[in-house]
Amino acid sequence: MAERSGKYRSQGIFLAAALLVASSLQALAQVPPPVSAKLRERIEVCKTCHGADGNSQMEKIPSLAGQPEYFLLNQLVLMREGVRPVKEMAEFVKDLTDEDIQSLSAYFSKLVPILTGPKPDPALVAKGKPVAEKLLCVSCHGKKLEGVEQIPRLSGQRIDYMIAAMRAYRMDKRPGADTTMSAAIASASDGDLVALAHYAASR
Repeated sequence: MAERSGKYRSQGIFLAAALLVASSLQALAQVPPPVSAKLRERIEVCKTCHGADGNSQMEKIPSLAGQPEYFLLNQLVLMREGVRPVKEMAEFVKDLTDEDIQSLSAYFSKLVPILTGPKPDPALVAKGKPVAEKLLCVSCHGKKLEGVEQIPRLSGQRIDYMIAAMRAYRMDKRPGADTTMSAAIASASDGDLVALAHYAASR
């Protein structure tokens, strides 16, 4: 009995240690990477709209947390050079150096994405799935819509932002954007876009 008791005690200690390690790893995953004082100033400005942890709490403002690094870098360059003019971002990006852009992109890409804003409606998620399959969304955005290279992550993104963005794409009112997206959803109805946004967010 003593031998069996010792065996169970050892298993209990091992399990407790494993849980502690798992908990620690999870906590570490949620800690932003270290940044310089200069970059910290830039990030503080980003927080006002895009959220303290890169997850936007503002309507129709995208979350940046967990976006592919190259996608973020590409968008900041396009905005800085005026290829993709965004009025709200103009003052912020105009003086960014290439190093600033690289650092900001790396920082936000490593943050943990958390769904904020409207929650996915199960009925719309179900409706959006066949629409996403028909439009071959995974062919560019990744198997789980997690984003690939210069293509953004859709999974966990704000629903209201995605609806507004897709409508702008469809109406060709998104300067500097990839025309592939406009072509992909050219025939999609408003209902399709809403369902797509709910489906993508749920992924």
